[in-house]
Amino acid sequence: MKFLAITLIADSPDPVTGAPAPPRERFRQVVAAALLAEELGFDGFGVGERHERPFLSSSPPVVLGHIAALTSRIRLYTAVTTLSLLDPVRAYEDYATLDHLSDGRLELMIGKGNGTAQRELFDVSPEDQWERNAEGYELFRRIWREDEVTARPRFRPALTRAEVLPRPYQRDLRIWHGSATSRESVDLAARFGDPLFSANVTHPIGPYAELIRYYRERWEHYGHDPAHAVVGAGTAGFHTAPTSQAAVAAYRPAFERYLGFHKLLGAEPVFPTLEDFVERSSALIGSPQQVVEKVLRYHEEFGHTALHLQAEPGGLTGAEHRASLELFQSDVAPVLRAAVPDPVFPSSPDL
Repeated sequence: MKFLAITLIADSPDPVTGAPAPPRERFRQVVAAALLAEELGFDGFGVGERHERPFLSSSPPVVLGHIAALTSRIRLYTAVTTLSLLDPVRAYEDYATLDHLSDGRLELMIGKGNGTAQRELFDVSPEDQWERNAEGYELFRRIWREDEVTARPRFRPALTRAEVLPRPYQRDLRIWHGSATSRESVDLAARFGDPLFSANVTHPIGPYAELIRYYRERWEHYGHDPAHAVVGAGTAGFHTAPTSQAAVAAYRPAFERYLGFHKLLGAEPVFPTLEDFVERSSALIGSPQQVVEKVLRYHEEFGHTALHLQAEPGGLTGAEHRASLELFQSDVAPVLRAAVPDPVFPSSPDL
């Protein structure tokens, strides 16, 4: 199993002081989290893309480009690139450049990823967002693989023998498809023989397991070898400590922030208590043994071979979060790496 640390760069108050951090400081914190992830041996570091409050992650290629200059081993991910909002030509230029600057350490996750404010900002309607996502991905994929492209897309100007530069460092870029609730993204991943990354953060396991089963069904429908279907999965929260009691106690402030965020949105939380959150969500909160057991229990449903954890402390202190990540790498990751085979990518770069 492979492990990624991911952030959406939430513009949130400091968990200790309660004061908001200036954007400059938040970006410094994200860079520090990436350096820590590489130091501790994580396989990848991901930056989400959002264009609305409370997030500052509107420009992943810029953030990842800076991280690329300061790291040497860790793979760099988007989580997710919202191709339904972007011009695929411009997105290609950004990420092909980043591919060179990172010496081929780039991987993408793509997805619709649209809230109402984002759609309004980019003048994308609920009715056309899935078509935009599929068209944007197909054109992005062609530009990455073909030296000249002729196309008549619906949502951007036509291309006639267009040469888009620079040509990429990795000819066969691995592109994951982020999946949260819809079959459209799952079917698109299966059609192109691409890996799927389940968000797995908002609800209990059932809906996500159903979408992953559908992905495997569509994968075979499109004629792909079932052995080559690759799935990753997210986590709703993370904190491990030597005992379950210590882990739950330390995580309680982070859960209170979760409740506060739902209250701010006027929405009922899916998991109303911390105990329910620990039991029924995908959150990994407990002793190392409890974390291992929960990941393996989810693996029975998902068959996933990659897992993401939160890169930043959330409601924890920096010291608590670092100690938790260190404990994960010493007592959890080795067990899971031995128990779950690495992803099989027959014709793509190593994860």
